[in-house]
Amino acid sequence: MELYESKQHFIIQDGDHALWCDRIRGSLVAKSGTDLCDAWNPVCLGCIHGVVGKIKLHPDSDWRLILITERSSIGHAYGHHEVFRINKVVLLPLSLDETSELDLELCKKHHFGIQNKSAIRTSGMQQKALLKTWNSIKSAAGNVKPRRKDMKDKDKFEKRITEELLKMFNVLQSFYYTPTGDLTNSIQRQLHKEEYDTTKAVWQRVDDRFFWNKHMLQDLIGSKDSKAGHWVIPVIQGHIQIEMCKIQGEEGPGGSTIQQTAIRHPTKFQFTVISRRSRHRAGTRYKRRGVDEDGKVANYVETEQIIEFAPHVVSYVQVRGSVPVYWTQTGIKYRPPPRLNKGEEDTHKAFVKHFEEQLKVYKSIAVVSLTEQNGREKVISDAFLQHVLKYNSEHLTYISFDFHEYCRGMKFENVSVLTDNIEDVIKKLRYCWLVMYIIQPVFINLWSCYQKH
Repeated sequence: MELYESKQHFIIQDGDHALWCDRIRGSLVAKSGTDLCDAWNPVCLGCIHGVVGKIKLHPDSDWRLILITERSSIGHAYGHHEVFRINKVVLLPLSLDETSELDLELCKKHHFGIQNKSAIRTSGMQQKALLKTWNSIKSAAGNVKPRRKDMKDKDKFEKRITEELLKMFNVLQSFYYTPTGDLTNSIQRQLHKEEYDTTKAVWQRVDDRFFWNKHMLQDLIGSKDSKAGHWVIPVIQGHIQIEMCKIQGEEGPGGSTIQQTAIRHPTKFQFTVISRRSRHRAGTRYKRRGVDEDGKVANYVETEQIIEFAPHVVSYVQVRGSVPVYWTQTGIKYRPPPRLNKGEEDTHKAFVKHFEEQLKVYKSIAVVSLTEQNGREKVISDAFLQHVLKYNSEHLTYISFDFHEYCRGMKFENVSVLTDNIEDVIKKLRYCWLVMYIIQPVFINLWSCYQKH
C-alpha cells in the first residue's frame, strides 16, 4: 500500500480501498480507492505495510499515525492464515508541518528511477501558505500562551513516550498480526458457532482482551461505513513461533530404522506457540501488580500450543497472571516486599469478578500458585488461598508450589516435582482436537498459573 501526502490529508491507498487521515482534525475516514482523484496534488511518499492506529501522546499534541514500515512473515497459522511480525513502525504527525524523513520503501509505481528518498517532496509554496494560515488560527484561538516550563515538560514527556513506543515495536518486536485470520481467539473458541459468528468481519469477533490496538482504531470501529472494516486489523502483543518438526523413524531389529509410510503416516508436523498478552492492566514488573476493580490482573497472558499433524489439529491452552488480590510491590530495593492494599471485602469482589470471567471462558480451571509459602511473599500466598476457599467453586482446583524453594539455584528441572504430583489433574485438563472438518467431542479445560508477576 502507498502513502500519499496532499494539501490537507495523508492518504493510504490499498487497491480499491483508501484511508484519508485529516492533517487538521486528526480524523480517519475510509473511502474508495478512486477518491484519490479528489485529493489536492497528492504526492506518493513511499510504501507501507499497514496501519496500527493513531495515538495522542499529550492533550496538547497532534494526533500521530503508527504505520508499519517493515514486517516479517513467520509462517501460516491454523486456517492457512499468514502471520506477520512487526519489525519497524514510524510515527507520522497528523499536522500541517513539513513531513520529516520517514525512510519508507520507494514505490515502484511512482518512484521509478529515483534513488534519493529526500527528492520526494510536495511543492512547498501552497503547503507553506496553508501552514501559515493554520498557525495564525491556532495563535488566535490560544489567548493565553503556555508557560515555557509547561512546554518543556510537555516536550520531555512526548520524547520519553515516543522513545518507549518505538522501542516496543522496533527493538522488542513483540507485535503480530494477520490480515485474514484471528490471532486473539484459541482454536476452540473459533469452533463455537453459537458464540463465534463467522459471518462477521474478523475484527468484530476477536477476543477483546487481546485486541491490543483497539483504542487506536476507534474512528474506524465506531464508523457505520462498511469500507472502514478493511483498515481494522487487530494486532496482538506477545510472541508467536511457527516451526515445522520431524518425527524420527522407529528403531528396528539390529539398529535399522523403520521409516513410516509418508502417505498413511506423515513424519512432519507443524508446531505453533501463540502467547497473547492482555491489553488490560498492562505494565512493567513491580509497577503493575494484582487485580483492579473490574477483575483484570496485571501481566495476563494466554498461551496456546497447536500441533498440526494432517489430518489432525490439537490445541492446548494455559494462562498466567498476577495474583488476583489488591497488592503492590514498590520501592528502590531489588525485589521489594509486597503488601496488601485493600480489605478483604473489597478484594473478594474483584477476586470474584476475575474468576467469573475465567470460568465463563474456560469452564473449569486448575490454578497453580507459584508464590513463596514463607518469607516476604507469604502475605500474598495466604491471601490468595483465603479467597479461593471463600469463593468455594467446584470448577476451580487450587495447587500450591513454592517455585523459589524448589528451583533455587537455577534448578528448573525440579518443576518435575510439581508435574509428577498433579499427573491426575493434568489428565483431566484435556484439549481441543479436530480431524480435518470433523470436530471431536474433546474440550479444553484450563491450566492456570498465578504468580507474583
